[in-house]
Formats: sequence, structure tokens, C-alpha cells
Amino acid sequence: MTRTLLAALLLSSAAFPALAEDTPAEPKAKNVILFIGDGMGISTITAARIYEAQKRGETGEENSLSFEKFDNVALVKTYNTNAQVPDSAGTATAMHSGKKTRIGVLGIGPDAEKGVCKDALAHPLPLLGEEVKRRGLALGIVTTTRLTHATPASVITRSADRDWESDTNIPADQQAGGCKDIALQFAEGAFDVALGGGTGMFYGKNGGGRRADAAADLPAAWAAKNGGVVVKDTAELRAAPMDKPVLGLFNPSHMGFMADRKPDSPEPTLTDMTAQAIARLQADPDGFYLMVEGGRIDHAHHAGQAGYALEEAVEFARAVQWAVDHTDPANTLIMVTADHSHVFTIAGYPQRGNDILGLVVAPAGRGEDGGDGTSPVLAADGKPYTTLGYANGPGALKGERPVPAPGINATQQSTVPTGAETHAGEDVALFATGPGANRARGVIEQNVIYTIIRKALGWE
Repeated sequence: MTRTLLAALLLSSAAFPALAEDTPAEPKAKNVILFIGDGMGISTITAARIYEAQKRGETGEENSLSFEKFDNVALVKTYNTNAQVPDSAGTATAMHSGKKTRIGVLGIGPDAEKGVCKDALAHPLPLLGEEVKRRGLALGIVTTTRLTHATPASVITRSADRDWESDTNIPADQQAGGCKDIALQFAEGAFDVALGGGTGMFYGKNGGGRRADAAADLPAAWAAKNGGVVVKDTAELRAAPMDKPVLGLFNPSHMGFMADRKPDSPEPTLTDMTAQAIARLQADPDGFYLMVEGGRIDHAHHAGQAGYALEEAVEFARAVQWAVDHTDPANTLIMVTADHSHVFTIAGYPQRGNDILGLVVAPAGRGEDGGDGTSPVLAADGKPYTTLGYANGPGALKGERPVPAPGINATQQSTVPTGAETHAGEDVALFATGPGANRARGVIEQNVIYTIIRKALGWE
């Protein structure tokens, strides 16, 4: 470098000392909402997109679910540290602690052996929910499963085994180790809104399944400690004071499927709960973190009931849209993802607009399948087949394949017989909008979602 050029550079930097400072600061999020569609893999999103539109009388393929309109998208690798195909406990822990861990454990590191209390106590991970409260933000947890189930539990609890939801679930040889069951941790924890199912995990013999005390009432203990309100149906939730913490337990176990819902159901929908949570959390001037789980997408897939899973996914997308419509995009980061996928397929060569829950009818003129645009295509066994199916599950074939029954109540046919259909190991999608959403790009590890949240909030 010549002396003349060096002098020019020095003069230039001296003349513009504030150049770096003039670069606009990256906007920070005041609020973050993480929507997790449990088991909502790419094939589920595609099928739900079609199903949602077909319910309106459209062909469906051209449709976009609410969150598919977000500008920022990434693919997320979901494996657990010891499992190629993961479960919800390990994956949800990755998102809420920033660390991948073993399959089946909550809030503890991969060095801890599953089911060993002393290991869980020795290897705790930081939890996002705890940090949110420590920093003075409001915290909300919404789910259609039991609150003590893996994904909602990952926000504020740690457990050597995701199944330790109640004290009755902890094995006798681990009970003296000092580990608390998940429901007890919820009752002793700090949150502003928690809505879901799982009443049975919180009460003793008179109202649930706890062992420690025949009259155990963890919700009452939580309410007394926090000045909170416990609600058990939609009417009570809507009537609860807006300036008090709320714990909603709407079903003894998981909440009901949308496909089974009656008009007079006392249970709130996922959209109802999301609306109530946001309305209450927005009152905190410091902002909030809210995790919303569409948990029964996963359960329907495990049962091999694609129609039920898609109905849950459509309600999940409706809840996302409500959040988009009722928050400020300038200060709220909204992310939508899944914890894992399922072995769920969209196959055959159905024509455009074919009933997504129906039999495959190929476009007219498709030679090898004999498609006439009207009649169902026949497989090699001379029988029709549905567009949707599973690689394994309770719908596995035994002997001669029966003619499948299409429709929302059907159990889809599968290949390998298993008591319940299983998760799948492929990447899932992450959609994001709002401050910090630009970090949702490329192919990322699942625990990076935690980093995206913290950076969006300005927590370096």
C-alpha cells in the first residue's frame, strides 16, 4: 500500500468517525410467539393446505396456510443426540434450552441417562421460560395436549423421563432421589398463562391420579402462591380477571379432537386459547414469550387417522392467523415450526383437485394407470387406494388388502404393522415473520431456534 493511499484512507476515516454508528440498529422484538405443530412435517403441511381449501369448495393445491405466507423459511434438522428419528421431549428441549439432548428427556443434558433421577439433577439445562420470567417478561404456554406433556413441559420443567408427569409415574427406585414430577414443577413454577388439558396430573385421588395426598390440589396451591385463577372451561376462561395469572385445565387428559367437537363443547379451541393468552400477555409493558402447541396433530397421526390430523392442522393455522392479526409486526416475532415429522405420505397420481381424503383418481389419459378422470385407479391387487397413507401404523395390512374407506374418520392403510404409527426423521420447516425473522434461513440445527429467539429479544 502506498503512503498516498494510506493517508487518504486515514483522512477518510477521520472525516467520517460516525460511519459505523450510522448503520441502523437491528430491530428487536418485544414479544416472541413460537407455534409448534407437533408432528407437522412437510407432507402434513401440504395435505392440510389442500384440505383447508377443499373445505371451501376449492381445488386446494394453490392454497397457502396462514404461516406459509411468511417471508422467512428454513429447514430444521430434528435428530436427538442418541436418536436418528426423534421424539417431542428431546426436540422441544432443543428449542427451549439451546442444546440437543437424548430422546425422552426434558431440560437435561445428553450426559444424563434417561430415567435416572440423580443424572437429571446433575445435568440441568437452562430453560427459556425461566429466563423469560427472570428478565421480567410475561410467560404463556398453550397446548391441546396435557400441560405436562413433552412439548409444553419443555418450557419450564426438567425431567429424567418425559413420562414422569405425575408422582405416580416415577418408579419406586427413583422416588427418593429428589426429582419432582412435571405437574408439581408446573405448580411451583412461574408463568402468567398456562392453558391445556391434564387435570388428572394435578389432583389427588378425589379428582385425579396423584399418589402423594388423597386430597392433593396442585392448582389451588399454585393459585394461592401466585394470586392466580384456575379455570376449567371456556366460560370461566373468558370471565377470569385480565390482571391475574391464569391456569386453565380443560380435560382430564388431552383435549378433544377438532373433528369430534360439538357446537356446545365447553372446551376452548386452540384459537380461543391463543386469543386469550395474547390478550392477557400483551398487558405486560416489558413484553412476553408465548409457546403455542397444536399437539393433537401428532396424536392423530399416531392413530393413523390422517383426516383428524389435517383438521387439527387447519385449526393450528387458524390460531397462527389470529396471532398475526392481533399483534404488532414491528415488535413481535412469530415463528411456526414442528418438533418432528411423521411417516405420512401423499402418493399415487391423483388429478388436480382430487379429494385429499379420498381414493386416487388419476387425470384422464394417464396411460400406465389407466386414468379416465372419473374412476379410482386400481393397484396391482385390483383394488383402489387412497392418496394419503403411512409407512407403518395400526392400519397395516393383514392378509388380503381390503378396499380402503376414505373420509375423515378413516384409518389410513400402512405398510409395516406397529401399534402406533411412528415419527419420521426428515427435516421440518420453520416459518418466521417479525423482528429477527431474517435468521430463519438455510438448513439449521433445531437448537438454533433458541438462539434466534434470544437474539431477537436482544439477549446476546
